[in-house]
Amino acid sequence: MSLFGDLYVGTSGLQSSQEALNVVAHNITNTDTEGYVRQQVSYNTREYNRLSLNAEGVSYRQTGLGVYIAEVRQVRDRFVDASYRNEHGREGFYNVSYDAIEEIEEVMGEMDGPIFYESLNNIWTAIEELAKDPDNEVCQSMLIQYAQSFTEAAGNVYADLSRYQDNLNVEVSTTVDRINELGKKIYSLNEKIRAIEAGGVENANDYKDSRNQALDELANLANISYRTDYFGNILVSLENHDFVTMNTVNELGVMQDEENEGFYKVYWPDSATMRGRDEKGVPIYDPDTAPVFDFSVPISASKNTDVGKLKALVLARGDHRGNYTDLYGKTVTEKYGTGTRSVTYTAEENYAKVKDSVMMNTMAEFDGLVHNVVTAINQALIDAAEDAKAKNPASTYMRDANGNPVLLFERVACDEFDAAGNLLPENVENSSTWFSSANICVNSDLLQYPTHLGLIKEDGSVDYETAAKFRDVFTEAKYVINPTLTNLISIQDYYSNFMAQVANSGNVYKNLRDNQELTVNQIEATRQGGIGVSTDEELSNMIKYQNAYNASSRFINVIDECTEHIITSLGHA
Repeated sequence: MSLFGDLYVGTSGLQSSQEALNVVAHNITNTDTEGYVRQQVSYNTREYNRLSLNAEGVSYRQTGLGVYIAEVRQVRDRFVDASYRNEHGREGFYNVSYDAIEEIEEVMGEMDGPIFYESLNNIWTAIEELAKDPDNEVCQSMLIQYAQSFTEAAGNVYADLSRYQDNLNVEVSTTVDRINELGKKIYSLNEKIRAIEAGGVENANDYKDSRNQALDELANLANISYRTDYFGNILVSLENHDFVTMNTVNELGVMQDEENEGFYKVYWPDSATMRGRDEKGVPIYDPDTAPVFDFSVPISASKNTDVGKLKALVLARGDHRGNYTDLYGKTVTEKYGTGTRSVTYTAEENYAKVKDSVMMNTMAEFDGLVHNVVTAINQALIDAAEDAKAKNPASTYMRDANGNPVLLFERVACDEFDAAGNLLPENVENSSTWFSSANICVNSDLLQYPTHLGLIKEDGSVDYETAAKFRDVFTEAKYVINPTLTNLISIQDYYSNFMAQVANSGNVYKNLRDNQELTVNQIEATRQGGIGVSTDEELSNMIKYQNAYNASSRFINVIDECTEHIITSLGHA
């Protein structure tokens, strides 16, 4: 090779070392940049200059033409990335579940003083005192006052649980918006990366960092899978549905369910049936025809169905306000095709629809407690009035001015009796007819005149029997917290068992969350060992590339001196 050819070899070494130093500088500059992945240079030799083709030789006689940077690559382990993203999504799921349990414990007042339990216990104390002296006006007044406190406390607890449910509902919409933003960001970065790398000269590593960071966040919000196609695009599936494709982003849609407190339904607009168009011509879809989540599949780590913050939000919130009717069998009217049909559910089937939802399950069991107390006490008063009427058709004992039985608890949004004096039944499809936490109050007449409770029969005797029935309401073991349990408990045990169940659930979710957090941190530590920038390592690389640069410079100086010597010598000759 000529000396001028050797100069080119030295020059290629200078250029390659300079580019490698630039990469080192870029790494050090971004040491603390979130999402940044360290970069490495990959050297390759240029084409060789073949001097001879002697077939008898061990190898061809050839000389090198220098070196070049074949690639500036990111240091990533795709298997560690996939593991991190899956476990990060599971962490998001259990964070939401545990936060919901914490909110429930705070609402119930167990942390700052059990306000609701005190009101429940006060009624029991008043009933015990009333059982000793039923005709005592002070005891009667105390029962009614404590009943008023009980209805207020129950209403406040249920309202607070409902507000948190609404907060979860808002977060569902916010999370869907963020997922769609991340999908569009990944799609946009795909286009930029594809344009830069199309020539096969440069890697768009910084854009890839942004894309991978978006994938990390998206994996926390939803259960995703992804792959890289031939053109370098990241194609993402979300809950087994195409989300980011080469040509578009299939955004998630949300639609408020006006029949159920405006709860958002999350669906796939690209797969849903279109109902029609609004006045602006915007399509209106039926979200029930293309739901994002299939909750018929049990939540399980083995089935990988416990992944993603959005799923946890929708599950924890539920699809309606939980109430006592979720604990019993019922017949309801449901949509069927373009019409409706009547469907009957057993207690177990009906409860199965709410048991996996932290909020709906808690609200249903709490409301079941309130409903049992209210209806049992009212029934004791109704029985007293009916027994007296059975003995004497003209009896007015335990009846108001209209001849209707006196009730301690009434429904806020519904009349208690029809024109014939019959107690209006509770209708599972009409919440205004329920004796529930959100719909009860104390009889206004008794609040004003507590002595109208009476408990003195028409013959002048004291009604110890009815007072004893009040006591039986709390002591008789005839209730269950939910249909999956078989052991009968009393009202006195109901609340303690209910709170123990909440505490147990909280402990389970806390352990799951803590273990998941530990797992994610361990995987992230492993990942950072590969993708993180080590300043010590980069400084070592910098010294290496500086020495290579100096060596190339010395090589060029030697060639220069040789050239000068030859020219000088030839000139003298």
